[in-house]
Amino acid sequence: MDGREQVGPGTAPVGGRGVLDDVEDLLADVSPDRRELFALRVERWWPDVHDGLVAVMPPEDVRILERRLLRSAAAAYRDRDADLHRLDLRRSLAPDWFQRPGMLGYAAYTDRFAGTLAGVADRLPLLEELGVTYLHLMPLLLPREGDSDGGYAVADYRQVRPDLGTTDDLRDLAATLRGRGVSLVLDLVLNHVAREHPWAVAARRGTPEERERYRRYFHVFDDREGPDAYERTLPEVFPDTAPGSFTWDEELDGWVWTTFNTFQWDLDWSTPDVVAEMVDVVLHLANLGVEVLRLDAVAFLWKRLGTSCQNQPEVHAVTQVLKAVTRVACPALLLKAEAIVAPADLVHYLGTGRRTGRVSDLAYHNTLMVQVWSMLATGDVRLTVRALQQLPQTPASTAWITYVRCHDDIGWAISDEDAGAVGLDGYAHRAFLSDWFAGGFPGSPATGLVFQENPATGDRRISGATAALVGLERATADGAGPGDGAVDLAVARLLLVHAVVMAWGGVPVVWSGDEVGQPGDVAWADEPGHEADNRWVHRPRADDGRLAQRHDPSTVAGAVFAGLRHLARTRASLPHLHAATPSQALDVEDPGVLAVLRRHPEGDLLCLANVTDGWRPVSAGRLAAHGVADALDALSGRVPERGGDGQLWLPPYGTAWLVADRG
Repeated sequence: MDGREQVGPGTAPVGGRGVLDDVEDLLADVSPDRRELFALRVERWWPDVHDGLVAVMPPEDVRILERRLLRSAAAAYRDRDADLHRLDLRRSLAPDWFQRPGMLGYAAYTDRFAGTLAGVADRLPLLEELGVTYLHLMPLLLPREGDSDGGYAVADYRQVRPDLGTTDDLRDLAATLRGRGVSLVLDLVLNHVAREHPWAVAARRGTPEERERYRRYFHVFDDREGPDAYERTLPEVFPDTAPGSFTWDEELDGWVWTTFNTFQWDLDWSTPDVVAEMVDVVLHLANLGVEVLRLDAVAFLWKRLGTSCQNQPEVHAVTQVLKAVTRVACPALLLKAEAIVAPADLVHYLGTGRRTGRVSDLAYHNTLMVQVWSMLATGDVRLTVRALQQLPQTPASTAWITYVRCHDDIGWAISDEDAGAVGLDGYAHRAFLSDWFAGGFPGSPATGLVFQENPATGDRRISGATAALVGLERATADGAGPGDGAVDLAVARLLLVHAVVMAWGGVPVVWSGDEVGQPGDVAWADEPGHEADNRWVHRPRADDGRLAQRHDPSTVAGAVFAGLRHLARTRASLPHLHAATPSQALDVEDPGVLAVLRRHPEGDLLCLANVTDGWRPVSAGRLAAHGVADALDALSGRVPERGGDGQLWLPPYGTAWLVADRG
């Protein structure tokens, strides 16, 4: 027994030795060896589909939906390009491909990075110089017109934004990237669709039969009784611009669930048609050559009265279904959970307990990102160590996405419990961080902006380019460059925060512009549709002039690019940074120094980071305890000098990656 739920007669999994009987018509023209491979994959993975569906659907729906999903998988398998079938085979033979230390991500908006999908290929020299193997292009499927929440209000999952290109352009770009060793990553918005999506249109304006069917795709209430009951425990995501979680729609003649904006209708994932439709979308994108799907707002998929309607256990069951179906039809595809949640909830998106290794392949390490900024602001690692030590180990077959920042605002996901454990008040510390990074705290060099302040809760998030948050914008405001003390410290801070996320393991992702220290867009509010959303300040268009300076060490762009490229190349050379090797935040010896240990068969790796603006020591005892007393610093290529007392001294915002050789 493997601990799975037992099911009664009539709900046994589809598949087994007679699996081809269910899809014989779809695979009739497929070669015998490929038919056998499909059957073997079903035999391996279909129990996970069944198990996930049993957790979210009544028995009478499970078997019908299973057969529908099986036929979708067979059709996608049949139609998959030969090159993608070869990729499936390569990935199956090297299932840890995305965990290897040579992985480096880059994220950008297509139009702001390269104009069009075709233009992205012209930027490949930049990406290759940096060492990028994973390219995340932000939402590019057809959104609603006007405000689309940055593209996250999708009107059609099967069309590309016309200004960016066509579906064929997307397929061609995926093939080009694949040929250069770069995996294409796209967003898939799972929680909601735009009000203009055909499903929502049919729910409002279709025939009586269509209205009845498509109304079930959404959470619709005839009066306020249901919404009022749910809202007693629902947090507001955008309190400034979209208060509440429900919207009255005259055409629908009902209240529809709208977690994010009035024009984004939440899907009801307890409806079998929704699961089947979204599986078809996943398989369609995989067959275009997409290799990773970012599951947007995945934490919100399941609704339960009396809760925050986030992180419900059914979310993980649904994700397990999606993953298992793709393992049958297109196993080269990975699923990445966009779950910006409390630390205690985070690891569940990679799978725990009976779902270990069966949920997403990748998940955002939001805790690490928040703690990197917290320790930079305070010059103190005690809270960071406490928070990181509380996280359980991830399944060995998965990986974190580590990052300094992304397209979104930064919310201070710091628990009161963690703060209290190190003598801090959680509320006050979160307020301090907002003040610090908005430049309102004495001594702060940051120039960020407050985003979505909620007077009722005191919640204040932060927008701003990495250059703004580390003080590089302010230091270079008068034209100063490398050699200026404030500039050099700001560059050191920028490289420090990237060194920490690169040393943690997983897939580190660089946000577009950060590779050359690009400042925020001062004219962000002048663009139509952006004036109410200051997150556009850290989504500037690529600066060709600054990019052209990336090889000139006398410029800020050159100093930053050289530093990040060196970090990436050093990282790629260290087997210790394989994602399956656990990271351990060591107990605090000096509050100014973060020490992270990675134990590997080839020897331990001790990563040290000085988060202060002064020199900080690492004791000889700590170095000896971990076998790195005379170890090589992989970043400098030499054994660091010791002081007269045997201590290793780290310069302001300095880092060292000490490698113990076990011979």
